[in-house]
Amino acid sequence: MKRRMALAALLVALSITGVHAEVTAITGARVHTVGPAGTIENGTVVFEDGRIVAVGAGVQVPQGARRIDGSGKIITPGFFTPMGQIGLVEVSAVEGTVDYVQRGDRFSASFDVASAYNPRSTLVPTNRIEGITQALIAPEPDGADELGNESKVFSGLASVVNLGDGGDFLIQRGVAVVVNLGETGSEVAAGSRAAAFMVLRTALDDARDYARNIPAFEQGNSRDYSLSQADLETLRPVLGGTRSLLVRVNRANDILAVARLASDYDIRLIVLGGAEAWMVADELAQAQVAVVLDALGNLPRDFDHLNSRLDAASILSDAGVRFAIGAHGAAQNHNARNIAQSAGIAVANGLAWEDALAAITLAPALIYGVEDRVGSLEPGKRADLVVWQEDPLELTSYPEQVYIGGEAIEMESRQTLLRDRYLQREGQKPPAFH
Repeated sequence: MKRRMALAALLVALSITGVHAEVTAITGARVHTVGPAGTIENGTVVFEDGRIVAVGAGVQVPQGARRIDGSGKIITPGFFTPMGQIGLVEVSAVEGTVDYVQRGDRFSASFDVASAYNPRSTLVPTNRIEGITQALIAPEPDGADELGNESKVFSGLASVVNLGDGGDFLIQRGVAVVVNLGETGSEVAAGSRAAAFMVLRTALDDARDYARNIPAFEQGNSRDYSLSQADLETLRPVLGGTRSLLVRVNRANDILAVARLASDYDIRLIVLGGAEAWMVADELAQAQVAVVLDALGNLPRDFDHLNSRLDAASILSDAGVRFAIGAHGAAQNHNARNIAQSAGIAVANGLAWEDALAAITLAPALIYGVEDRVGSLEPGKRADLVVWQEDPLELTSYPEQVYIGGEAIEMESRQTLLRDRYLQREGQKPPAFH
């Protein structure tokens, strides 16, 4: 009894005095908030318990706060890579380390890769030490396995994660259902683009019918649907407008076709890839279709990319299309950090610098519906920020420090450790023997 009373007294004392995480203030920096406050000269960012408390030029630093002098430095929000599989792959050529490929008939739209995310993946520190603090992790199709299981038009659910060390790595699960159209869709739909579109339309019709007849379905009055119940349940929020459809598509006429389909079903559409999206920019702006663009694409690596061009981001911006800058293939995982370079190249090809920074910070957050938590430096949002010595969009720039959830991460990765090891020149033996 006395022990319980003592514990209760301690809890009361703690509630009165307060137990708070350390308050940190970075002062005197140029702060690119990518929010309503714009760029702040001689600005201060204050954060506590993983959240931003205050941002501004005349911010009063709380007494007892840890002060960090940011004079002459630049602060930006953490970068957000809007396509890829960080944490779902280690070595692409080793199948046992690849967890993002959907195959088989049991699950397609409902295939959820978030459960396989590995926050200890070597790809996490490799990318975050160069400014990546958030990532979209998405499933992808691939060739049939040795048992003949094949990928489908629907690849599954994409989620948003942070690249911190804490256990709360999921920012938002299931933000979008991934669909494959165009050349990729043709490969997984019996060799026909038209077949891939029919699979998509039929699935949406089935999901709509299922939503109207759930009681009958649960009573055993089953219907002949093209997808499993789990897949149909996954598509219900898509039809309800609370989950997006993320469609891999590049050719202009395919983009317009899926935009018309999205309009028919009142669906929030995101184009992933969008090599020729610039050709239909006005139509996309009018339909409020977002684009996740591979901004380095300027070569016709296949017939869906014939009209790729480096100023595509600038054209989309001028038309009023909401877009984010990503990468393609291995560059979206092991080298996702290169989105800063992609944004810089977009600036060199006509995109405004501020819009380029937004395209790798706030724009992905807006596109995936997590802008209330990440993407800009505003009070109440996660303290995910990067301190730079030079222009963050310059190829040779490197972060001085990255904060994720208010925690200063270790600025090292497997690559930096190897670099430091092999730079050692002491003694007569090769570096491998040190």
